[in-house]
Amino acid sequence: MSTRWSRPIRQLGAMVLGVVGFSSGDAVWSYLKAQPGFPDNYPSSFSLLVSVSLGLFGLGIGYLIAPLLLRPLEALYESVSHVAPVRLVASAIGLGIGLSLGALASLPLSMLHPPLGQFLPFVAALTLAYLGAAAVGSNPSAFLSLLRSIVGRGADGAPASAPGEYILLDTSVLIDARIADVVETGFIDKTLLVPRFVLEELQLVADSADAMRRNRGRRGLEVVNRLQHSEKVNVEITSQDTPGLGDVDKKLVRLAERLNASIMTNDFNLNRVADIQGIRVLNLNELANAVKTLVLPGETLRVQIIQEGKEQGQGVAYLDDGTMVVVEEGSVQLGQRVEVRVNRVLQTVAGRMIFGAMEPSAAGPSAP
Repeated sequence: MSTRWSRPIRQLGAMVLGVVGFSSGDAVWSYLKAQPGFPDNYPSSFSLLVSVSLGLFGLGIGYLIAPLLLRPLEALYESVSHVAPVRLVASAIGLGIGLSLGALASLPLSMLHPPLGQFLPFVAALTLAYLGAAAVGSNPSAFLSLLRSIVGRGADGAPASAPGEYILLDTSVLIDARIADVVETGFIDKTLLVPRFVLEELQLVADSADAMRRNRGRRGLEVVNRLQHSEKVNVEITSQDTPGLGDVDKKLVRLAERLNASIMTNDFNLNRVADIQGIRVLNLNELANAVKTLVLPGETLRVQIIQEGKEQGQGVAYLDDGTMVVVEEGSVQLGQRVEVRVNRVLQTVAGRMIFGAMEPSAAGPSAP
């Protein structure tokens, strides 16, 4: 029990049981007087003494046991407080659906011969209510996506959404798999839309004879399944297509124009084409580059030289986020950790590159 509420609850319990004990004094005194052999010479004022005694007893008992009586409610609150709000809402909706189905089923069940007609309606309502809450609460995102797909489509079968509400996912971004981790951070607050022609392309890749392509396709399908079960974002599978266009990239661009949606991709060519046509593009590679460690010329880094560079004497190291560090005269310290002073930072299409030179103190061998 929280310290903040423990004392008020004890006081309330003591007050309630104290009043109950005092009020029952007259009844207890009358019961005692009616017993055979009870002396008749006790004055009537003893009833007040009995009431006060019972009142004091109630005060003590109420003060002691009031927090114990509320512990089940506190345990229930603690367990519910750790459940996501969307899951609670979905479970409540599922409970309502189950109870409604139970009410419909109770009428024919109640017409059965006793005793079946007496307890089967209750059992059916209880079972359907539990199944409804469990089924909807276990996967609220899928339920909400289904609900939106039913009530939120126009006459042509297109999602009836506000402009910019959807983000179309490209095949490349699903194979990349980083989108699943980005979603779990909660930064994406729009609905992710996966066209069926993208799933078909993933299926073709997953059925490829090449082992590497096959693994990439299967990984993309696993990412779709993971996104569908995420509670941080809504995911919809759409059957909308663009007849006459065989290329998946062209279909994505046309569908994005129709829905006024954004496209998330890692494909450089699709990025350029969509950008030229005025479609907003979310590129995960650009996002990854944007959140890499920012270093300035003159700063010192401690890195491990893992390979030789392209130029004579250069060594190559990498930061934790994958940023390449080119170290002048670093090849002599291959496999060693050295102090490197940053000379310049170059931003390229492939990412950020850092050029530096070893500190004088790093000229000798250092421990790996």
